[in-house]
Amino acid sequence: MDLVAGRTVTAERRPIRHLDPLLLGSALILAIVGLFMIFSATKPSLQTLRLDQTTFVKKQVTFVALGLIVTLVMATFNYRFLKIYAGFIYAALVVGLVLVRTPLGTSVAGAQRGFYIGGFQITPSEYMKIGMIVMLAAFLAELKTQDLSLQDVFRATAIVLFPAILVFFQPDVGTTIVMAAILVGVLVVAGASARHLGALALTAAVLLFGAFQLHVVKDYQLERLSGFLDPQSDPLRTGYNRTQAEIAIGSGGLTGTGYGRGTQTNLDFVPQQHTDFIFTVVGEEFGFVGSMVLLTLFAILIWRAFRIALLSKDAFGTFVAAGIASMWSIQVFVNVGMTLGIMPITGIPLPFVSYGGSSLLANCAAVGLLLNVHMRRLK
Repeated sequence: MDLVAGRTVTAERRPIRHLDPLLLGSALILAIVGLFMIFSATKPSLQTLRLDQTTFVKKQVTFVALGLIVTLVMATFNYRFLKIYAGFIYAALVVGLVLVRTPLGTSVAGAQRGFYIGGFQITPSEYMKIGMIVMLAAFLAELKTQDLSLQDVFRATAIVLFPAILVFFQPDVGTTIVMAAILVGVLVVAGASARHLGALALTAAVLLFGAFQLHVVKDYQLERLSGFLDPQSDPLRTGYNRTQAEIAIGSGGLTGTGYGRGTQTNLDFVPQQHTDFIFTVVGEEFGFVGSMVLLTLFAILIWRAFRIALLSKDAFGTFVAAGIASMWSIQVFVNVGMTLGIMPITGIPLPFVSYGGSSLLANCAAVGLLLNVHMRRLK
């Protein structure tokens, strides 16, 4: 008994022994790749404006440094404390989403999603994804059952529904999709039946139909959908982003044009290339081979998240890891898919690679949580 207790104490005192180097390494490599891609995507336009060509890269380097600190902080304390404070974290982030819609929030490109402080934008919806995962995990872990009832499924849905509605009205359809995917992923791991998930899908379909009928969906969002279904209907407007993205990726061929030599990138043909369309830089300049290497890094990242979910000794850790894996999976699929023309254009950044502080810091917090669960899986 004493020997077991002694081993337990030793494991808790030195959790660093169980660090997951593959998870941490793949995330770090992706962030470094992102710095090079951001520089290549922003250099032409900044050069034309006669501005510092490293403006965006310098900001992103700052975010990477802060992200390493966030990762370290999230990995140091026992993650089970988050279960106790999940409600407070969730409530604080919901308040942030509400405040974004007030005059305190800043509108960019027709969407009011964040606050500008000292030249940097803070986007509460990015952090809400992590807070929502923690809240969902805490709620489902307290049920202590592997057979969720329909009532349990809808109670879990209510946790996601309120922030999702706030995000949808910003408007931010991309993040709303991510939140829905997180919900489904965690519910599947928690043991929700196919029948209950079907009822949830039917409810979502009815709500979506109502949103269209009540004209809640913005005109430009409908145009994006029609542009996806028929890109040739308006190739110079609604289908422009998709067409230019496909040209950029297609021109990369097998091995790419070479770093900094992409025609589409250098001529600034792809809009928002350093954020939502960063994958087009990879496809054009490094070709199919480079794109597959990048996707392999994401596959490793997601695989480690799912593995940690399986290794966790408590339900809370399992659900947290499953939620993060679901979040990364849907973001990579939708972001890459829209550049390839197989998904509608939505504002979803590519994790760790796209420019943006809030997105990077939220993903770093997710890495820290996964490391935390992995390091304490024996306790």
